Amino acid sequence: MQKSSIRRGAMAVAAVSAALVMTGCQPGDTESGSDASSQAPTATASSNSPGTAAKRCSAGSLKASAYQAANRPAGTGTGAAIVQFTNTTAKACVLQGHPTVAGAANGSPELNVPLQVTPVGSASPMKLAPGAQAWLKLTFVQVQGEGDGYCESGSAPVVYPTMVIGLPDSGAHQVALDDGQFAECDGTLTATAVTATKPS
Repeated sequence: MQKSSIRRGAMAVAAVSAALVMTGCQPGDTESGSDASSQAPTATASSNSPGTAAKRCSAGSLKASAYQAANRPAGTGTGAAIVQFTNTTAKACVLQGHPTVAGAANGSPELNVPLQVTPVGSASPMKLAPGAQAWLKLTFVQVQGEGDGYCESGSAPVVYPTMVIGLPDSGAHQVALDDGQFAECDGTLTATAVTATKPS
């Protein structure tokens, strides 16, 4: 699928969603999610219990990356992606919630197109130790066919070089897939809450 498939008109109208954008996150901050996960520290996230002093993870305390999920709907688009968050600070912090998701161009997170997210599962607070990782899974309406593909709904497939992923009280993070671009249909997806269990 070609980058020209992006709905450029919709990108311009989406400036109203600029509030999602985190000022401290740069487009070049992404890394290969699959490589990063294989070399990750052994620290693990655990459920947050009452009485812990850990604060909510700030936008600047997290490094985000994305890679295509192994288990995804049949088709020729992205299907599903895993977003990985790493606590880059020396202190534990708390993550919780389902994400907001918007499609964006490279280097232009403020010109993004919010997608409609249906939350899946419950969201529990997690204490993320220094160097530990947490994940969430995005499942898109899959593109079908070859070439530019098609959507079963009759709409045109859309390709985004990056996605802007927001977490409650933890900022927004622009991520690119470690291989390829995000291709989806209908501007809708389901998303799990952030979790200490790595999805597939």
